[in-house]
Amino acid sequence: MPAVGARRVGVIGAGMVGVCAASWLQRDGHSVFLVEAVEPGHGASFGNAGCFNGSSVTPVAMPGVVWNVPRWLLDPLGPLSLRWTYLPAITPWLWRFIRAGMPDKVRETARALRPLVGPTLEMLKPLVSAAGAEDLVHRLGHLYVYRSAESLEKDRLAWDLRRENGVEIDEFDADELRQLEPALSREYVRGVLVRENGHTSNPLALVERLAEHFIRSGGEIVRAHAHGFRLEGGRLAAIETDTGDLRTDAAIVCTGAYSKPLAGKLGDKVPLETERGYHLMIRDPEAMPRIPTADADGKFVATPMETGLRFAGTVELAGLEAPPDWRRSRILLEQGRKMLPDLAASHPEERISVWMGHRPSLPDSLPIIGPSHATPDVIYAFGHGHVGITAAPMTGKIVADLVAGRPPSIDITPFSASRFS
Repeated sequence: MPAVGARRVGVIGAGMVGVCAASWLQRDGHSVFLVEAVEPGHGASFGNAGCFNGSSVTPVAMPGVVWNVPRWLLDPLGPLSLRWTYLPAITPWLWRFIRAGMPDKVRETARALRPLVGPTLEMLKPLVSAAGAEDLVHRLGHLYVYRSAESLEKDRLAWDLRRENGVEIDEFDADELRQLEPALSREYVRGVLVRENGHTSNPLALVERLAEHFIRSGGEIVRAHAHGFRLEGGRLAAIETDTGDLRTDAAIVCTGAYSKPLAGKLGDKVPLETERGYHLMIRDPEAMPRIPTADADGKFVATPMETGLRFAGTVELAGLEAPPDWRRSRILLEQGRKMLPDLAASHPEERISVWMGHRPSLPDSLPIIGPSHATPDVIYAFGHGHVGITAAPMTGKIVADLVAGRPPSIDITPFSASRFS
């Protein structure tokens, strides 16, 4: 029997955020279905670095970042690429991004993000336990490495922001770094370890197991593409899809970088863009770090996984439609070989795989979580940028609280869509 107050809820999008939201809603006794045109976990959740970083409270737009952009764009190995034909379309977003990097703004952002990302492993634990996926989640920390003391000092504001928000760190010199991660290049002379962070050794398998448990518990996946909503008297009556209307009492929008049109249908104009991210995997690598390791200057992460070594990172601004530029993945391989000198100088193509996906990014690095402008029955949960997999467990719990009429356990005011109106 359905629980008292149970509703029929449609969750649009079956990535990590959507599956966590569906799981928390189901635990509340609702009748829940996922709307997804492809297999669960095959969007941005498939290719991320796999890191659960509760320490990720610093926005992308930090003070001074804008002055690095020309240097990054001119560097073929740099962490940022821009398709110049896309510049006119993204200019308004870039202007908001620059304004979000003011010192007072970044402190507000960090304070807002910490309650969302900090509890991620605790919030994930009951979902992972129920799904039998404990073997995929590891709490071994996250290491950031620098090639000079000066580079570390340039990041001092970011580390101060983390400390101000309760993140504990350990700093290492060159000798200590080599003891911690012997496989690393000796060019790295400073390291910062965040012990509270974790990672998954297989992001796709994690989403799949959560989705499988959701289905075993009575959930349903509807293969469809959602394109709008039918409202009756200000209340949600159905989700409109390419296969017909799906009757529902509430809907959750978790479609990542593809959420903007759905929000627009409800009167919310949001400056959502895609930061196209790339990864490259090496199967059976000759060397691999013990824990996820980020090159702080190169802005990429090396993560040990069940299926090999994953290098993930870089940002390309080119929109949703442009074809991938696979040179971006090959750049990650070049950088990775410098990080881990015991990797072979070349690898047969059958041991290499590449991927490109769309991070759903807002200029202030805060997601949109909360009810839509048109009706409280449609709740947004998108725009998580670089912290999607990390923020997913708490986002899902917030969504369940809102559907149930409970006050969320954290302040979601900073995540309102109305901040852009």
